[in-house]
Amino acid sequence: MKVLVTGAAGFIGSRLSRALLERGDAVIGFDNMDAYYPLVHKQRNLDDLKDFSQFTFIRGDMRTAALLHDVFTQHAPNAVAHLGAMAAVRYSVTHPLLYGDINVQGTVHLLEAARQHGNVPCVLSSTGSVYGRNTPVPFSESAAADQPLAPYPASKRAMELFAHSYVHLWNLPVTILRFFNVYGPHGRPDMMPWQWAVNIHRGQEITLYNNGAIKRDWTYIDDILRGFLAALERTGGYEIFNLGCGNPVENIDFVRILEKLLDRPAKIKDAPVPASEPLITYADIKKARTHLGYEPQFSVEKGLANFIPWMRRWDLL
Repeated sequence: MKVLVTGAAGFIGSRLSRALLERGDAVIGFDNMDAYYPLVHKQRNLDDLKDFSQFTFIRGDMRTAALLHDVFTQHAPNAVAHLGAMAAVRYSVTHPLLYGDINVQGTVHLLEAARQHGNVPCVLSSTGSVYGRNTPVPFSESAAADQPLAPYPASKRAMELFAHSYVHLWNLPVTILRFFNVYGPHGRPDMMPWQWAVNIHRGQEITLYNNGAIKRDWTYIDDILRGFLAALERTGGYEIFNLGCGNPVENIDFVRILEKLLDRPAKIKDAPVPASEPLITYADIKKARTHLGYEPQFSVEKGLANFIPWMRRWDLL
């Protein structure tokens, strides 16, 4: 299989690229190398892929429609793994236009290119934050997900709806994967697990909303990858799948595990829950289990026991 992976220099995109390469697939990596966080981290991810002869990297922007068409023409991918996006809920609150531009318009350009080049099957990464606060827990894919709390989940929900129209009108095969609180080696430096680990190690204060009682469905990267690889084997139709751990953990408990691994106490500051944050994320994973054979293997304890040594190995702590 030859797979076009957008966002290939990012966290999940680079890990998916490596998983594909390790099993013998060819990967066309596509990334605009946006400097939202320091590019040294993205370069580390790309360096981890450079020894694979079947990896081709293209620096480009999804908003450039002509470039995407050139990529499809020259490389003829058999599938698209779409992970390129502006992420981060809180950043989206102050930069809403950027999220509409990249996550919505950029995705439409990608869908159009896939349609015009033979209806190449697409797997699109979305987010469990599309469910907002009005969805009963655990969050089921059948929920309306029509009241997102910030521009980031709103842009991802809009992407999902655009994709549905491409399936309905032109039979473009599309699978949507809603990720829940992904963490692990090669994670982004703006994400909570990374920031908490660094601040605890340095003896600096960390902020926990609602005394750390907020619950998150922390999902280890390797579990996400198994679900994504299974989704790439799907053919036809439009489906949405949750990819989470299915076991929400209070943030205070997550931090206590970090304290043990780092052998340092956390200096915790309490703060009110921002309007952009749900009180819980909780994936109902029955559908993914049934149709993708998805079964999470990593508890938070097991996942963080891999993450912290990786950070130390790269002198990030």
